[in-house]
Amino acid sequence: MKHMPLPRPVSGRGLATNARELVMITVAGEIAPPLEKAGPYRIGQDGVPRVLPGTGGIVLSHRVGDPCVGLAADHVEPAVSIRSDRRAGGAGDAANQALQTFSCVGNFAVVMSGRAIGKKGVVTGKHGGIDNVLVDFPVEDMRRMAIGDRVQIYAYGIGLRFTEHPDLHVFNASPRLLDRWGLHIDHGRLKARVTHIVPARLMGSGLGKNNVVKGDYDIQMSDPAAAKRHRLGTLRFGDLIAVIDADNRFGRSHAEGWTTLGVIIHSESTVAGHGPGFVSLISGPARRFELVRDERANIANYLNIRPARSPVDQLWLPARETAERRRAERHAQFAGDGS
Repeated sequence: MKHMPLPRPVSGRGLATNARELVMITVAGEIAPPLEKAGPYRIGQDGVPRVLPGTGGIVLSHRVGDPCVGLAADHVEPAVSIRSDRRAGGAGDAANQALQTFSCVGNFAVVMSGRAIGKKGVVTGKHGGIDNVLVDFPVEDMRRMAIGDRVQIYAYGIGLRFTEHPDLHVFNASPRLLDRWGLHIDHGRLKARVTHIVPARLMGSGLGKNNVVKGDYDIQMSDPAAAKRHRLGTLRFGDLIAVIDADNRFGRSHAEGWTTLGVIIHSESTVAGHGPGFVSLISGPARRFELVRDERANIANYLNIRPARSPVDQLWLPARETAERRRAERHAQFAGDGS
């Protein structure tokens, strides 16, 4: 296997980090199977039961850079999901918790077993509740993979900080991601390119956790007016977005005057309080950010994974079904009137 170089430290216009202090440590898991509860139905926020694919597995149809809204799915994780089920010394799921905590967006991953051994990927997120880490691989490599194949991650980024800006807190981000994102300080503010700016009042499942280094929290799409106003239908896996009035320094809280930047990691959901998943990357006082809207602000582009697809506005699944039903009813009425 080719030598895996250490990422170079981030440096830029007024944005020094402590990257040279960081430790690179390997963590690993197995490609996780999709899981299903005793009953197949998910009860939507609209009261409708649906049978839909969800978390886990090897998702061949969707990767980072693809739309995460407009899918017949619920919490789908793009590309490959891994989780460690190994037990050590009666420590329960400690190995998987370490995998969740230490993995950072932008870390390199390598397949260590199976027909795709040696193939390389990139960490794109981590999903709370199910506690999976998400890794993107090319489709031709994923076709050779199997549930249970071992994947090792070169975890690098925990403990990262901006040495000259201690009020800007960094989580879950590799130095390579921050470098490629093009973040820099301009007139005392962190200038960051994002695809969307979302108010904290739309954030749902995952609120109230006492840390943000494990898991994510969800953007609710159940308010059609808010979804349209904030262009939530155009969200893609890997979009870098801002949540305003959100303080994520010591957990996920709604607090005026704070802003959190992060990345979209899983698909829409029909379930109340759920929606596209958001992993926190940087949090600090709102006055310290200058947000620039840019549809290219997606980790698929910045990490040279693949070109992100152009945004396409889609309704969430309950709204799509309602629109289809109304069209069918109008068509039936028109056909009846013409008979």
